[in-house]
Amino acid sequence: MVSTINGDANVPFYKELGNQGIKATDIPVVAFSVGEQELAGIDTKPLIGHLAAWNYFQSVDTPANKEVVAAFKKFANNDKRVFNDPMEAHYIGFNMWVKAVEKAGTTEHNAVIDAMVGVAHPNLSGDYATMMPNHHLTKPVLIGEVQGNGMFNVVWQTPGLVVAQPWSPYLPESKHLIGDWLPPMSCGNYDVVAGKCLGNHKA
Repeated sequence: MVSTINGDANVPFYKELGNQGIKATDIPVVAFSVGEQELAGIDTKPLIGHLAAWNYFQSVDTPANKEVVAAFKKFANNDKRVFNDPMEAHYIGFNMWVKAVEKAGTTEHNAVIDAMVGVAHPNLSGDYATMMPNHHLTKPVLIGEVQGNGMFNVVWQTPGLVVAQPWSPYLPESKHLIGDWLPPMSCGNYDVVAGKCLGNHKA
């Protein structure tokens, strides 16, 4: 079963499965918006074995991740605080912004936006997040299994980095669209058949 319920609403759903005697071994649920933060402070024993898909989990076993997580817990002065996927994204994003400013030689926003394309910074799960011309990052996809301590055990991940596509090639209304913020397109929804930008583009 795939759950698309947002955030905290997934947790009662999981717990009710447990209340009904339905275990993850019977009907495993995969969520796309449950991470360590949503599980913090609750009894996760009824949730053991259920799954979540993210680009990052705190339990990722890399030296860089261990260093950043330890630094965060020290800063928070709370060893029980969790470091989750959105926080990793902000960590990467800020460091990429710094590199783009250095590359552009200015903090002027349009110059930094242009300079951001091609900038890379290590993912905490390994390899590099690189800003592509469509303004999406290269990242791995991980599937984690809920553990009794509120963490996730990574049971699967993509063999390499995923290059995100902002538009689905499988939907008729978007199959001809691409995002490319480099000149001359400078557009997030460029129609390659019509040869024009369908929305607001950068001046």
